[in-house]
Amino acid sequence: MNRRAVLAIVRKDLRAVGRSKGVMLPLVLVPLVILGVMPAVVSWVPSLIPPEAMMGVEGFLARMPEGLRAELSGLEGAQRLLVLVLVYFFAPMYLIVPLMVASVIAADSFAGEVERRTAEALLYTPTTDGELFLGKVLAAWLPALGVGLGGFLLYGLVADLCTYRVVGRLLFPNPMWLVLLVWVAPAVAGLGLGTMVLVSSRVRTFQEAYQLGGAVVLPVLLLVVGQITGVLYFSLPVVALLGLLLWAVDAGLLWYGARTFRREALITRL
Repeated sequence: MNRRAVLAIVRKDLRAVGRSKGVMLPLVLVPLVILGVMPAVVSWVPSLIPPEAMMGVEGFLARMPEGLRAELSGLEGAQRLLVLVLVYFFAPMYLIVPLMVASVIAADSFAGEVERRTAEALLYTPTTDGELFLGKVLAAWLPALGVGLGGFLLYGLVADLCTYRVVGRLLFPNPMWLVLLVWVAPAVAGLGLGTMVLVSSRVRTFQEAYQLGGAVVLPVLLLVVGQITGVLYFSLPVVALLGLLLWAVDAGLLWYGARTFRREALITRL
């Protein structure tokens, strides 16, 4: 394995990402909105709910799983609502950020090269197919980890600043979110990039790759729906198991991608 060649591919892709407004805008705006603006807005919702409407909220909380109700015991109505939304309902929303970052960069990895007419020079460099594939994967995965960490810090800071006046204690960091950060977020980023690299290596444009690979966000949206409807909730064991399942899927996707990737297939589309 030629590490210098792999690192050169990573650096080249990261420079290309930094120069592309179409790629950079969603990488900046989406995390800011989801992890900065939305928790700040949500933190003010309980103060806007009239007392009679809060009774309906209490009924909604009563339909949540028993384990979640136990986690919220000892808190008053507005406090329970804030902890429920910001700690539990936003947990799968947080996963959208590393998934989106990895997906956008991976969609640009091969399809963007073809679209910019720079793929031919890359494909004829003295690297193996495995080194080229690994470089593309790392170029999408590493920024996703960085943005995931930055988003985690931003979300925790905003949520704590905006809710301390109501809850009376800091909500973040907590064990479940730490497991999300170090175990699940890297795995969900791997899911996005594994899928999108396979797609983008078979289409001609960034937009095609991003549209075809957009379905990868559906499992995360299902987790959001599952929490809102009370089918499941993000506890420490559930999050640990989710990460294990995602890593298993990642291993299959990346193994298949490495086995099937051939630069000759890209050359025929130049």
